[in-house]
Amino acid sequence: MRNMKLARLTDRISIQFKLIGAYIFIILIPIILFSWYIFNGFYHNTIQDTLKKNQYALSSEKAYILNNMEIMLRTAQFYTADKELMNYIHSPDDLEVPELVDFNTKSFSNLQRLMFNNPNITNVRLFTNNPNTMEIWPMIFHESRISNRPWYKSVLEQRGELRWEILEDEKDIMNRATADNRAASTYVSLLKEIDYPSDRHVGILEVDMKIDKFFQKVFSPLQDDQSRMLVIDRSGRMFTDTGSIFFKDIDLERLRRDWAERPHEEGASFTFMVGDTPYLCLTTPIDRMDAYLLNVISLENQVTQIRHTRNLFIAAAVVLIALLSVITYFLQSLILKKLHILRDSMKKVRRGDLNVQIDIDAGGEVGELAHHFRQMMKKMNELIVEAVNKQAATKEAELHALKNQIDAHFLYNTLENLKMLAEVEAQYTISDALTSLGALMRYSLKWSSEYVQLRDELQHIRNYIAIMNMRYDDKLDLQLDIPEGYREQEMLKMSLQPLVENAVKHGMRTERTRREGITIRIRAWRECESTYIEVTDDGAGMSGEKLAELREKLVMDDVRFQAQYGRGPSGEQEGRGIGLRNVMQRIAMHYGSEYGLTVDSEEGAYTRVTIKLPYLILSGGLSADEKSAYR
Repeated sequence: MRNMKLARLTDRISIQFKLIGAYIFIILIPIILFSWYIFNGFYHNTIQDTLKKNQYALSSEKAYILNNMEIMLRTAQFYTADKELMNYIHSPDDLEVPELVDFNTKSFSNLQRLMFNNPNITNVRLFTNNPNTMEIWPMIFHESRISNRPWYKSVLEQRGELRWEILEDEKDIMNRATADNRAASTYVSLLKEIDYPSDRHVGILEVDMKIDKFFQKVFSPLQDDQSRMLVIDRSGRMFTDTGSIFFKDIDLERLRRDWAERPHEEGASFTFMVGDTPYLCLTTPIDRMDAYLLNVISLENQVTQIRHTRNLFIAAAVVLIALLSVITYFLQSLILKKLHILRDSMKKVRRGDLNVQIDIDAGGEVGELAHHFRQMMKKMNELIVEAVNKQAATKEAELHALKNQIDAHFLYNTLENLKMLAEVEAQYTISDALTSLGALMRYSLKWSSEYVQLRDELQHIRNYIAIMNMRYDDKLDLQLDIPEGYREQEMLKMSLQPLVENAVKHGMRTERTRREGITIRIRAWRECESTYIEVTDDGAGMSGEKLAELREKLVMDDVRFQAQYGRGPSGEQEGRGIGLRNVMQRIAMHYGSEYGLTVDSEEGAYTRVTIKLPYLILSGGLSADEKSAYR
């Protein structure tokens, strides 16, 4: 149903707009496919360029982090390699005051200078479990100060291996009374258990670096406003500058879950959406810390640029298509101008103006169409003239029949009176002739239908021949070769008499035929779905020229026939083939142009007229062959 509605809708659109629509469609589809391919490639190339650029920044930050780790590692190695420091925290006895002063001025001062000379190192602390060791702030403390820290047991389980921890909101280890005693800073710490001299736990070394110093670009305020870095430690905690406007619309917890579901190897990346803005996330592992460095990049500028370029392309394409459509419209108006003239002429014909003049002499399809339209109009006018003439002839025949019917009863009564008078006077030949004449008149004047059976026409012919034999002294011999089944063949009334009448009238013209008489033979047969009725006489015949002229008259159109043969007085029309022509036209009009009659003749030998009719037996469904077999 929807397809039918669409078809009806498109049928109402003019051919000009259909052509323009097809033109736009043919151009628009390649533009859409081409633009999709180009901008899709452009988008992927932009993503790849952004990926490479930010991958380099990520690698640079990772190198900086590894360098900080190396600094902290060397610092830890320097402290653990200092024998005086190790002896101090390992000594089983309390040191004397001179020994403490000497340690403080020499070894301890050197260690402090080492820490202060590296500004990135925030703290170096050594926690000892030796109760005899005195605390020297801010470097040497008792291990009891950190025994309740969550990372303490994890360091002991490492058995002297290095452990990296991010100590979030680490409290002041010295428990100093300050205005804010809750938390100081967040550190990246290197933690190591100290065994001295061998396999004997003497303490834990802690080297701290503030997190914003350790992860410089992660917390730098000078970072590009289209990207930010984050750190995720082994426990899944995320560290970054959460106050940055970059993270205003990003749900960091959702980002962490998305990251956790994807691979974490070197160079891994994935994209995610926040509203209508796409983001790209790169990740790289920091193996020794068991942590990961992430770089989150906003693709808003890239996408905006691509969209802007795409919109400009689409706008240019639309303008180009509109311009081409306007040009095409005017070009097609010139091309289809003659077609519009032809259309307007057809509209005039539809309104009844059949005298339309189409002044189109152009070549091509439109010119050919105009030529055939002119020929069609010419044929229509000829058919209209022919139909009017036929209608006039029919009306004239009806009036003539009506006029004859007025006096029909008077004529029938008169003939009956004459017949009775002839029989009283014993004039039986005259009585039979009057009987035949009465039957002939009744058949001719009684016109209730156009169609009769062949048997009715044959009886009419018998009556006609009986009357004509009175004139020619019984020299007319009628022979019927009609199978019984074919006698019910349908045919037009009064279509056989003109053929027999012509046979008598023209066949009896010669001396031989007037002396010897003629034989008229009527036979019928069937071929395929057609019935053929043949009327043959062995009379005068006709020459080849007259036969050709007669055949031409049978197929000539009415206008030409009337112009050539219809202007003489009615008495001069005898012998002009009007009777045969009327039979031919009636058959073609009622049964179709493939039916009619043909004439063959040889001068001095014969004349044969054959009628072709559709096979139509009016006998309750039995064919002629079946009726013959049945009888």
